[in-house]
Amino acid sequence: MSEKYEHTGEKGEYIDSYYSRTLNVAQEFLPLLEEITTPVCIIGGGMAGVATAQGLVDRGIKPVLIEANRIGWGASGRNGSFVSAGYSLGAQKIVEKVGKEHARALCALTVDALALIKKRIGERSDLRGETDGLLNVSWFNERDAVEKNIECLNDIMGVNYQFWSQQQITDLYHSKRYYDGYMKPDAIQVHSLNYTCHSARQAQEGGARVFEKSPVINIKKHGNGWKVMTKHGAVIADQIVMCCSAYIGDLNFKLSAATLPVATYVLLTEPIGDRLKSAIEGPYGVSDNRFSSNYYRTLADTRLFWGGRVSMFNPTGAKLEKIMMTDLLHVYPQLKGARADVAWGGFMGYPVHKMPQIGELEPGFWYNQGFGGSGMTATVAGGEVVSDAIANGDERYKLFEPYGLTYAGRPFGSVIAQTAYWLFQLQDAYKSWRLNG
Repeated sequence: MSEKYEHTGEKGEYIDSYYSRTLNVAQEFLPLLEEITTPVCIIGGGMAGVATAQGLVDRGIKPVLIEANRIGWGASGRNGSFVSAGYSLGAQKIVEKVGKEHARALCALTVDALALIKKRIGERSDLRGETDGLLNVSWFNERDAVEKNIECLNDIMGVNYQFWSQQQITDLYHSKRYYDGYMKPDAIQVHSLNYTCHSARQAQEGGARVFEKSPVINIKKHGNGWKVMTKHGAVIADQIVMCCSAYIGDLNFKLSAATLPVATYVLLTEPIGDRLKSAIEGPYGVSDNRFSSNYYRTLADTRLFWGGRVSMFNPTGAKLEKIMMTDLLHVYPQLKGARADVAWGGFMGYPVHKMPQIGELEPGFWYNQGFGGSGMTATVAGGEVVSDAIANGDERYKLFEPYGLTYAGRPFGSVIAQTAYWLFQLQDAYKSWRLNG
């Protein structure tokens, strides 16, 4: 991996984070400085856009991908790095909306996407954590509900999640907050920024053209296709795919109005040393089942990578470090005195129905957005169905039609979302009091 270097956080460059400090990229992609033509232009260089480019390359189409900042600059290169099948919306809720067979088809897309991610990573040790498996723990004393949820997930998703008792969990994770849970044995951890950049390079090697620091300023019809204009260049394309999510701005009102830009945060501690074992001895990534959940993993040098929260606000620096350290010590008070190294936040696109928005806005104008904090496999699933629709006329993208471009309430949606988040926090607290005593 590359040595630590300074990051200003200026527009176009990566923010200071664990990911940017350990970025392993041989060279940047160039900006677009000319007018070019292509069968497909993809707008947005996060995981969704890159996965769409890879999907098209795999099907014999050589697209152009343009990114306003750097590849993986947004949520794709700042997130919690947990990769498992499924969506932000739970499997049972999906069944209630679309029925069991439709739900199985939707979930199967992400199971296939997980296998594809592993294939694309290959033997690259800088992309993947050392230990497979992610542990989901219950904050509430309700074993029957945990077991029922596992049964539903295994049935609908075709996975093999395994029940873990409270004793099994607390033997490895020494917190008084945890009860029963389940293990996702096939799930993995990745270095999300390295993975996204690696995937963009794979797409380029397959014939895609990838451009960074090329923000789109306008999109207009051009004959039977489209003209995508940047400050210093343009792309004339038969079809376009919008993959901007929280960062779409005013490029398209209907797509922009369908997601809320919601912030989430991550903290990296300084090395804790042997004291870390007083709290955590397990090698797995961990998340809990509250709405306002935490997710975390340990690094080989005894640092603790700690994420969580959902908010319309995006604090930085010492203020954010204090917020996240408070959350950490609420779970592991025995680590009092551990110090933060760096904390960062970022915005994700959050649809009100908590499912990806994938489809065709009008002939030749596709979108792949709104992954709501659970996009590591869902972005790849979206890239696969959109690329298959463009290349082969496949209609699996229509599986997402029940979860359309529902208006998210802008300009007041963020305030509504923040109020809802506070209410969910209160519900978590009340449920904990009622079930845990």
